[in-house]
Amino acid sequence: MTLLSSDIRTPLCDLLGCRYPIVQTAMGWVAGSSLVAATTNAGGFGFLAGATIAADRIEAEILRVKELTGDQPFGLNFHMFQSNAQQLLDLAIRHKLRAVSYGRGPDKKVIGRLRDAGIVCMPTVGALKHAQKAIEMGANAITIQGGEGGGHTGSVPTTVLLPQVVDAVRVPVVAAGGFYDGRGLLAAMAFGAQGIAMGTRFLMTSDSGVPEVTLKRYLATRDAEKIQVSYLVDGMPQRMIPNEYLAMLEKASPFKRLRIAVGLALQWKAQTGMTTQHALGVLWQGLREDPGNAAQSVMAANAPMLLQRSMVDGKPAEGVMSAGQVAALIGRLDSCEQVITGIVAQACERRVALNAMTSTNAMADAQAA
Repeated sequence: MTLLSSDIRTPLCDLLGCRYPIVQTAMGWVAGSSLVAATTNAGGFGFLAGATIAADRIEAEILRVKELTGDQPFGLNFHMFQSNAQQLLDLAIRHKLRAVSYGRGPDKKVIGRLRDAGIVCMPTVGALKHAQKAIEMGANAITIQGGEGGGHTGSVPTTVLLPQVVDAVRVPVVAAGGFYDGRGLLAAMAFGAQGIAMGTRFLMTSDSGVPEVTLKRYLATRDAEKIQVSYLVDGMPQRMIPNEYLAMLEKASPFKRLRIAVGLALQWKAQTGMTTQHALGVLWQGLREDPGNAAQSVMAANAPMLLQRSMVDGKPAEGVMSAGQVAALIGRLDSCEQVITGIVAQACERRVALNAMTSTNAMADAQAA
């Protein structure tokens, strides 16, 4: 029996308005209009990285995606601690974007406003309790990221977290962390997910716009065990490819790391136009939520500034390179179209093989009986 690519369609496709249940995540400094458009035109669903696109450019990026895709559906990522968070919310509604993604932060009122505008609210979480809280706040779809994923990640593997969440919630679940091919898509669907979300796989494409010198570092990484989690960048667990900068942080004293963090925080404040009042408000909110977390609040700006060095400036030795463990399994830079069509084709092939295997086993059992 031959399966068509349309057989891979799930209810998530109807919810997001895409052809295939494959989501491109909003990687900072990477997920701009070009990558989102390439993903969308290939049949996937892309999220713009609103957290790292300058406030005076974000609307132009939204309009650019619409132009490049013929006004096909796509999404926008944001964080409530951003100084222009309200601008992003207004733009999502004004331009009738299909979905928004976020971490913890938006309250019920904000989420209610988005949902009233017909926007799918699809946060990313790394723990069952966070998934349940997000849905309580109003999310109507959810992405779970297992520990194999890149960037900020939890410690629970996808194969443990995914069935936990699928069994506990009644909204569409998208699986992230460790996915890069059709076998992963089929496995996620077998667990009960309605699709997969990928960051590293889309970063490592010819459409990502990441400087060649940085992509060469990614392609040269062939050992998944070396793509480890570190707390040194902003005090939170982040999975990254080891490099000279991380080695320096490991050897640095706590005082030096804090001094670096303060310097980067000031750069981020200046670059984003964040007012001192807003910055102090973010710090105060962090202190209220966790009084022992002042240093981490100061360090929060480290990640975007250090990612910018690698993903924009082309200086991977001086920044950080977020990556899921699947980076070690990707050996070439295909286009988004090649990646998505390849995933769908392989998923169809593997499902045919699985059906054939189970049918053969059933026939053998019947004959033996």
